[in-house]
Amino acid sequence: MGETNQQEKSMQKIEYSETFPVETMEGRIQVRWDEHSSATPFGQIAFFIEFLMLSGLYTKWVESCPLNYTGPNGSNTKDILGTWFLSIMSGHRRYAHITSIRSDRVIPELLGMDKVVSEDSVRRGLAAIVENSGNNWLESHLDASVWPLLSTPWILDVDVTIKPLYGKQEGAVIGYNPKKPGRPSHTYHTYQMAGLRLILGMNVEPGNQGHSNTTLPGLLKLIDKLPKDKKPQCVRGDAGFGNEPVMLGLEDRGIPYLLKLRLTKNVKQYIQQILWGADWSDAGQGWEGRDGMLKLQGWDKSRRIIILRRQMKGDLLLKDNVKQIPLFIEFEEPGIKYEFVVLVTDLPHGILSLAQLYRERADSENSFDELKNQWGWGGYVTRDIKRSRYTAMMVAIVYNWWSIFARLANPKMRMEAITSRPFLLSGIGRKTSHAGQKYLTIISSHAKAPEARAILEYVSKKLHEWKLNAEQLKTKSVFQYVCQYISEKVTGLDWMVMLQKCRLPAPSPG
Repeated sequence: MGETNQQEKSMQKIEYSETFPVETMEGRIQVRWDEHSSATPFGQIAFFIEFLMLSGLYTKWVESCPLNYTGPNGSNTKDILGTWFLSIMSGHRRYAHITSIRSDRVIPELLGMDKVVSEDSVRRGLAAIVENSGNNWLESHLDASVWPLLSTPWILDVDVTIKPLYGKQEGAVIGYNPKKPGRPSHTYHTYQMAGLRLILGMNVEPGNQGHSNTTLPGLLKLIDKLPKDKKPQCVRGDAGFGNEPVMLGLEDRGIPYLLKLRLTKNVKQYIQQILWGADWSDAGQGWEGRDGMLKLQGWDKSRRIIILRRQMKGDLLLKDNVKQIPLFIEFEEPGIKYEFVVLVTDLPHGILSLAQLYRERADSENSFDELKNQWGWGGYVTRDIKRSRYTAMMVAIVYNWWSIFARLANPKMRMEAITSRPFLLSGIGRKTSHAGQKYLTIISSHAKAPEARAILEYVSKKLHEWKLNAEQLKTKSVFQYVCQYISEKVTGLDWMVMLQKCRLPAPSPG
């Protein structure tokens, strides 16, 4: 007993450095550094790691990596991938930010790593992966993170987002960039599952390749490789996708579409012809709509269009593109001012339904904002475009993993990373061992710490329940149970709510 007390006292002497006086509002406080204990600022990540392990998502991702170092001095593949993963999960935007987690000795052990490697090791490791092999590896795991959820009716949103660049990177070309005109950029061509906001696929291209012709091959490739029972009920896209190649490609595959048309000269002439007709009907949220048939130049046939208009109130504010000066336009005579949106579709539903269905597409913009500003799409820049593609896809994979976990924890609402990470991830975790048992003590400063604890413990119990079922029945994996739970609790609910809003008949699968 006495020897044990002496050991504990000696450990206390070793753990803490000499105190350092610091003046605060409360008065002088003695600060000391704990240089030997194992702690992490993301103690609650243990529950997320459990989800990744039991679902098999992380293990399969590591095991299938095409990175193979043969030299004796190369870093371990598990350490490189684990560091890459932890950096993205921590909300980093630069490889240099990896330095902030290098002293973490808790999470690497939970992930089966030996250590957190340096930023240079991660960059060199990604550079050593052959491009085709790396793309196929990441695409397969992007598919694996979403495909089990596609058994319920779903909508595919397609869009292009811009990533401004500030150096001499490969593919940094001046293209369409409305927020930063003249700034070189990359274009991210993205395909995502509406509602759950999960990324199904993406391509990173130079800044001058933002046209839908660059997006179309990836879209058709995605649709073609999906099984019949997992194909989307509809494809939605903005004004860049309302053109003949996109519509023809979808029509050939029997996939309905709802796309926005550009207000070209011929479209404006058609609007002028029907503007003062009396057949306008309510389209919701202050909009009026009217059906029509139109065949534009380059189209092989006439297609159904929906013209939406909304009366504008007050003076108009325009911007002089030359002088960059905002200008107010005042009308001397009273008149009615309208803004117009024209949709092209082969869906048979009514105007109100289609207008609402297209408005629902605005939710996809939230995921782009989250990925660029709260995850790593806005950063992780390298000179070659290969590693930019790798990291963009890896961010999408981790984003999907975390989105599914967060939905599993809170099916009632979707939490963005700026909310979900502090709630479900952050908490000082201190690792200790006693009597052969390992302990992770979590100290949370979050105002809803008791709620987070209850949710995380509930998720852990559900995962173990599904693990037991998977081992006994051998019919489903743990991840399939997770996806089934989300489909029942979230996807079906979101879809039925949208159907009620849009007054659409329930679609048949396939």
